[in-house]
Order: sequence, then structure tokens, then C-alpha cells
Amino acid sequence: MSRKKVDFDLVRQIALALPGVEESTMYGAPAVKLRKKLLACPAIHRSAEPNTLAVRVDFEQRDELINEDPDVYYLKDHYVNYPVVLVRMSRINRDALRDLLEMSWSFATSNLKSKSVRRVRRPAGPRA
Repeated sequence: MSRKKVDFDLVRQIALALPGVEESTMYGAPAVKLRKKLLACPAIHRSAEPNTLAVRVDFEQRDELINEDPDVYYLKDHYVNYPVVLVRMSRINRDALRDLLEMSWSFATSNLKSKSVRRVRRPAGPRA
């Protein structure tokens, strides 16, 4: 049984099976997005290791992933303030990749829903 190597083609294939996901680019690199919101792309900052994927997840999920499997998931200073986890593609299996992309899709859809609700702006003035 041959095991398919995890690369961005596989990332694209899995992500495009999720509702509303489209191929796009991010800083000139291939990416998959949901309504213009990044789900995943190759990590292109020089601080990232070669063959690394950047996947959009919330900060709490990122910390859990890194704590659970630091051989697969990691973070570099450049990415600390972004809701992104770095993934060593050579060390993640297909099932974990699928779960991670579904997690990213859920995070993106929850952000889209919360932003679609109009926020009531309070007038400026003294606060009690």
C-alpha cells in the first residue's frame, strides 16, 4: 500500500472538498480560502522550516496542537500574533491533515457568522 506524500496538492484536494472553499493565493503563494479568508497556504516567511504549511486556527486550538504534538505543529515569532499554526507536512498524516483543515474551516465560518451580525455602535461619551 503506497502512502501519498503530504504536499500542498493534497492540502488543496482535501480543502476544496469543504463547502465554499476556493483556490487562491497569499503573498504570491498558492492558498485555499473561504470567502477570501485564509484556511491554509505554504508558510513563506523565512523563519518557517522548509515544507511547512500555515493553517488558520484560533489561538487556543493552536496551543493545544503544539502541546499535543510538537513534532508536527510549531510556531515561530513572526506568526505569534496571527491565528495560525505551522505544520511540518513531512510529519502529518492524511487523517490529521483532514481534521486540521476541517478545524480551520470551522474557525473561518464562525468568524464569518459573527462578522455578518451588525454591531450596534454606542455614541462616544462618558462611560459609567
